[in-house]
Amino acid sequence: MREALAAAVIDATDRAIIDHLQGGFPICERPYAQAAAALGIGEDELLERLQRMLDARVLTRFGPMFQVERMGGAFVLAAMRVPEANWQHVVDIVNAFPAVAHNYRRESDRACPFNMWFVLATETADGIAAAVRTIEAASGLPVFAFPKLREYFVEMKLPVRA
Repeated sequence: MREALAAAVIDATDRAIIDHLQGGFPICERPYAQAAAALGIGEDELLERLQRMLDARVLTRFGPMFQVERMGGAFVLAAMRVPEANWQHVVDIVNAFPAVAHNYRRESDRACPFNMWFVLATETADGIAAAVRTIEAASGLPVFAFPKLREYFVEMKLPVRA
């Protein structure tokens, strides 16, 4: 996967797409056409570029964010201690689960011994425990789930630079 990321090349239009679509997405009959028009490109080109960036893993996800609890679901931040020798194997296992929203690596230390962090999102509150058990069985490693205690709104937008 690192080779794919290294080989991925984005141009000024790709950067403009990423920057523009982080701030909102039109809600209308043809949202891609409206978004494309605002960027000065065609709808087909926008769709092709989004798919190319998803395929190259420049983007790992493109879609709306929902407050899952309001719909009866649940989510937690989860963490694991993954031995370096098994890192890629465990990443592949964890990322194969549809309940995993995103996964990232963080250097561990005494204060925080976990090096893999991911978000689990399920349709029901009971789904979290089931997802944790399934990931533990598949990876052979314990999963530590940290439920949300307090909600913060952070409108984080990451501008893409050349």
